[in-house]
Amino acid sequence: MLANPRPWWLFCAAMSENHERKTLDERHQMSDLERLRHSCAHVLATAVLRIWPDAQLAGGPPVDSGFYYDIDLKHSITPDDFEKIEAEMKKIVKENQTFEKMVVSRDEAMTLAKVGRLGALSERDAASQFKVDLLNDIPEDEEISIFKNGDFWDLCAGPHVGRTGNCKAFKVMSVASAFYKGDNTRPQLQRIYGTCFKNKTMLTEHLEKLEEAKKRDHRKLGKELGIFHIDEAVGQGLILWKPKGGLLRRALQDFITGELDKQGYSQVFTPHIGKLDLYRTSGHFPYYQESQFAAIPERDALDKLSDENATCSALTNGLNTGTIEGYMLRPMNCPHHIKIYASDHHSYRDLPIRLAEFGTVYRWEQSGELGGMTRVRGFTQDDAHLFCTPDQVAEEVESCLALVKKVLQTLGMDEYSVRLSLRDPDSDKYVGDAENWDKAEDALRQAVETLGVDYTEEEGEAAFYGPKIDFVVKDVIGRDWQLGTVQVDYNLPERFDLSYIGADNKPHRPVMIHRAPFGSLERFTGLLIEHFEGKFPTWLAPEQVRVLPISEKFNDAANDAVAALADAGVRVSADRNADKVGAKIRLARLDRVPYMIIIGAREAESGTVSVRHRDRDDLGAMPVNEFVRNIQQEIANREL
Repeated sequence: MLANPRPWWLFCAAMSENHERKTLDERHQMSDLERLRHSCAHVLATAVLRIWPDAQLAGGPPVDSGFYYDIDLKHSITPDDFEKIEAEMKKIVKENQTFEKMVVSRDEAMTLAKVGRLGALSERDAASQFKVDLLNDIPEDEEISIFKNGDFWDLCAGPHVGRTGNCKAFKVMSVASAFYKGDNTRPQLQRIYGTCFKNKTMLTEHLEKLEEAKKRDHRKLGKELGIFHIDEAVGQGLILWKPKGGLLRRALQDFITGELDKQGYSQVFTPHIGKLDLYRTSGHFPYYQESQFAAIPERDALDKLSDENATCSALTNGLNTGTIEGYMLRPMNCPHHIKIYASDHHSYRDLPIRLAEFGTVYRWEQSGELGGMTRVRGFTQDDAHLFCTPDQVAEEVESCLALVKKVLQTLGMDEYSVRLSLRDPDSDKYVGDAENWDKAEDALRQAVETLGVDYTEEEGEAAFYGPKIDFVVKDVIGRDWQLGTVQVDYNLPERFDLSYIGADNKPHRPVMIHRAPFGSLERFTGLLIEHFEGKFPTWLAPEQVRVLPISEKFNDAANDAVAALADAGVRVSADRNADKVGAKIRLARLDRVPYMIIIGAREAESGTVSVRHRDRDDLGAMPVNEFVRNIQQEIANREL
């Protein structure tokens, strides 16, 4: 995925939906690192053409993690080719070729493209029309420029570093398939990914970070620790929470539920399915249609269709127009909560009303975008919707932000930034009038300033019904994750005609606040697995204590310890296998169990246990009751 891709004719490939709103100067802006990576992409392309002269190039932009180049080539590139590609790139770097810009007329560029001179080392018969196609897409008022290094020419507006010699610290990372321009009706190409940094020290640090991320990969650890499973028979992107994962999830839910109880939230439960008309009113259907599971026709309506009319197109058209009744797996929880609010009459004295639910929603993500727990098709949100008077908005938003902060602090995620997502006034994707949008954006801006943290404003990133605040958290190895969200919404109350009776005894429109501190429990759990490398703090660990009797002679004493801990609410198990205690300790550490207590003859006689911690080793012997009190306090305090 490209993050905020720039127009492809600037970077030879990347498409931008909002390029028409930016000036040419704005679109030419590029950081030094982007400039370096863009140049290194050209070095990669030059190397590929030297090795495989029949290769045809589409384009190659810089991206957040480095750069890539899309290539049409009969030879199937594998990691075995990377060393050869890097060796050729090093030669090009050593040659210290100059990056030269040439501005040409559209006709001249088209001639060069048609004879295959662009994206090539010499003129040849054009076996591919990628460059012609790209050239045709450049707006008429755009400057046509070509960059040349050595004997490689490419359609590109730059900018670049001065010479290939600047691109010394690079690495070819991976290869994947990609459709030309991301369109599955177009040719499938090979995409070579690489990365580049200003110096070798920075490159080494980056590669070490990637190795650390690989060790922490939640897909690997989640399987090893028995947290979750994905089964093709169930479906891609649908998580099966295993017993240990269920305990972890319950611990998270208990934590947030306790905080919600303190703040006066009411827990509700709603169905996973709803009528299409509900989502027509909210705007989710058809606005999110491409991201939703297909609508389900009502059985009675389906039975009424004749065999001749019961075609896919007839069903689809009928569901879209409303002539056939239907349902859908909910993509959002908010319409259900709105209907709970609307089921009663409300006075201003009743507000704010805060409805919370661990609500599962469903989104149709493309199969290529799915990944473990972090990108799924069914996920549970720690969702809540607050209905309040306009005067209460500021206080309620600040309370929501405080809750997100409490969650992050409790989990030791103290390094984060805040992103304020606003509407784009020139876009037609947003519903509601401008005045209400201004009110909502002002309310969020004032609230976020109370946090005392850096924040950015991102125009065009708001939800279709309201602006939002997103928390972007940096994990222990420096990666950014978008987590908690708070949104102010004047539009859905309008669309559903919600009201309350004010002090003047007249109906007034409430304001709606959407908030989810965790966001998705699946995604949040995937992050936690990687953040803690599976070594969860004791209060969160699925298994908090494992009792290790030295031999079966001490099983009775072990059973007594298990019972005492279980009675105290501790998640405990016992390893009664015939293995030696050293093997039992190694297994408990592999399973990331925070505490092990060892019971042998001395402990059984004295009523004590020998305590070991997974990271702090031997903590000595102590009475069972003392250990129970200590771990209870650690859990209650949610210590890290």
